[in-house]
Amino acid sequence: MDNSYFVTITGINHYYGKKPFEIGRVIKLIKEPDNEYDSEAIFAFLPFIDKIGYVANSTYTVYDGTISAGRLYDKIENYTYGKVMFVTRSSAIVLVLDKDDVEEIEDTGDESLPAPSKVIDAENKSTSTKKLKKPIGFKG
Repeated sequence: MDNSYFVTITGINHYYGKKPFEIGRVIKLIKEPDNEYDSEAIFAFLPFIDKIGYVANSTYTVYDGTISAGRLYDKIENYTYGKVMFVTRSSAIVLVLDKDDVEEIEDTGDESLPAPSKVIDAENKSTSTKKLKKPIGFKG
């Protein structure tokens, strides 16, 4: 992907709420061309949980500074990944990642390369004594 894109994940209250959207978690964004309401629908997905929301595609739900599902749709293949950057009361802001970058780290099996989940853990370290949760989701 040539540029950095941010998207708004909306509809989260119709699924599991904010719980799956931990800052730094990597989620999968999958095209849903057979969606009966929106032919450019892209849903957010986590393994073991399933669908957790949709990339916003309406002027009412797309936050300023993010792009709609329609604008992202032709920039990706069937799916890509995104990293949760912010979580609001009713949505999440996600940085769209290059699918090949995420899967390249996953496929190498080289322990000297940090898997994205390890990078995420390193970014979320804090000085508190709170035990860090292992992220649910992709290595990416």
